Amino acid sequence: MALLTHLLLYPIKSCAGIAVRSATVLESGLFALGVHDREWMLVTEDGQFLTQREHPRMALVRALPDGGKLRVHAPGMDPLVLPLAWDESAPTRTVKIWDDTVDAADCGDAAADWFSNALTTPCRLVRFHRDVVRPTSTKWTNGVEAQTRFADGYPLLLIGQASLDDLNARLVAAGRAALQMDRFRPNLVVDGIDACEEDFLAALTIGDVEIRPVKPCARCPIPSIDQATGIPGPDPLDILQTYRANPRMEGAVCLGMNCIVTAGAGNELHLGQELTTEIAF
Repeated sequence: MALLTHLLLYPIKSCAGIAVRSATVLESGLFALGVHDREWMLVTEDGQFLTQREHPRMALVRALPDGGKLRVHAPGMDPLVLPLAWDESAPTRTVKIWDDTVDAADCGDAAADWFSNALTTPCRLVRFHRDVVRPTSTKWTNGVEAQTRFADGYPLLLIGQASLDDLNARLVAAGRAALQMDRFRPNLVVDGIDACEEDFLAALTIGDVEIRPVKPCARCPIPSIDQATGIPGPDPLDILQTYRANPRMEGAVCLGMNCIVTAGAGNELHLGQELTTEIAF
């Protein structure tokens, strides 16, 4: 029996995630507690996005919805409180995420100063503009149109628990410490499928929601960062390289699958739901 065991979303791109018991699945990703996955993002003054790759302290920034507010915490700082209500007067700022350039709402100088102090680097906080649609590349979707917010490329990231268990067995055999799932920053974790079986799924159905895995997730150094401390450690990519180099991705080391929503957008997912899988032939 395959089960949905974890639901996670990341209000601010590359900052700490929040685990929820239920979430609404939209075409652009998960929505829960009044916030969307990757609804906010940190950028440089010229609009380039920031991630833990260059700023591992972002792991320690935790954004928690609290009624009509988003309370953002960082070590040694008073919380930053942001309204969840859309600010019609917020100025528009053009930002760049990978190859995409989109308009976003700037969250103001107070937020910029807070984050600049928290990360010890100048930056600004922007919010995904509610009037913007950011389409995903159709190269990997067989022409199916989809959309996302500030996620790297697709609205959902799926990892099977067995895939992490398999990696951890290899790490332990090499004298290394096992890793927590949060190192890999998934949205959906599924138990009850074989290790890396997600690579071969044409679709999975959870209740009324159909999700299609479309592109292997190429891994960067972020899994080397302890999400509880923000401190980089041994990089698991050397172990993953021995068995997870993907020829479809020009040899990139991959773990997990980027997914799109192909049916049932607007429905809720709940922890413990059974799911059915369809193998791609």
